[in-house]
Amino acid sequence: MRVVTFGEIMLRLAPNGYYRFFQNDQMQATFGGGEANVAVSLANFGVDAAYVTKLPAHAIGQGAVDALRAFGVDTSKIVRGGERVGIYYLEKGASQRGSVCIYDRAGSAIQKAQPSDFEWDAIFEGADWFHFTGITPALGENLVEICEQACKAAKAKGVKISCDLNYRGKLWTREQARAAMTRLCQYVDVCISNEEDAKDVFGIEAENTDIYGGKLNHEGYKSVAKQLADKFDFEKVAITLRTSISASDNDWAGMLYDGENYCFSKSYSLHIVDRVGGGDSFGAGLIYALLTGKDSQSAVEFAVAASALKHSIEGDFNRVSVAEVEKLASGDGSGRVQR
Repeated sequence: MRVVTFGEIMLRLAPNGYYRFFQNDQMQATFGGGEANVAVSLANFGVDAAYVTKLPAHAIGQGAVDALRAFGVDTSKIVRGGERVGIYYLEKGASQRGSVCIYDRAGSAIQKAQPSDFEWDAIFEGADWFHFTGITPALGENLVEICEQACKAAKAKGVKISCDLNYRGKLWTREQARAAMTRLCQYVDVCISNEEDAKDVFGIEAENTDIYGGKLNHEGYKSVAKQLADKFDFEKVAITLRTSISASDNDWAGMLYDGENYCFSKSYSLHIVDRVGGGDSFGAGLIYALLTGKDSQSAVEFAVAASALKHSIEGDFNRVSVAEVEKLASGDGSGRVQR
């Protein structure tokens, strides 16, 4: 199994623990980004995962490459060039204080990339799956074009394509997102979303129900999934279901619609260590499950369990194995010491 992901990896700077910005004079420096997080998760699951981006040839760019290599991600298709690595600053929330994310990514190497930088036919040689998110085309019209070229090349080789809508209001407007994602989603086989993304990007809301009422309304989520599938002829639509009790405690579940069945996972009550990358770990779990032939119910259970575990791990990357995910998915969420 070979999966290719494409997007921006950034330097993440975060105060220690749950400190506020500059509450002390230290910040933790790590790397992360939607599609890079997916590649790392898949590599940890034993998948041949390749990550594609553009990074400067200087030491910070090399640090990002090394961070991926440490997990066994194939970095051979990363283009080197440009002047800077994008940065995001994260202040983790706790209790009733929400997390804060500040971007400093303008002018990054990938944002200034051109379609001629990437040889997609060679990149997709031997690939089974291609994954990108709505964050990448949000970086500029050049990235919309690059994503479309990638999708066309993947389709020509019979590669399955998944996309996590991942609307980011700090990067583009709803109108820009709708135009670009309508253009790109015609190539997508598996769509990953939540109810807010579906509304923000495509104006799709649950029919005759309030999906923000604090409780999971299954009929409402079924409606969102079916409307997405009908609009773009997706093979599958996965929706993450988060009930946010506070910044520290969430209930977490998911749904997978396969054109016939609406499969809902069990729900997990999470006490959150770090929620960044939670959606990416869900996407990676779903890709792995579908590639390994799991049925729809088993696939969504695996994806949600993988993501539940990610919420317990510092940093963007999900550092768990298939065995750990399957253990949780099978019902063992006790958290007992393993001896």
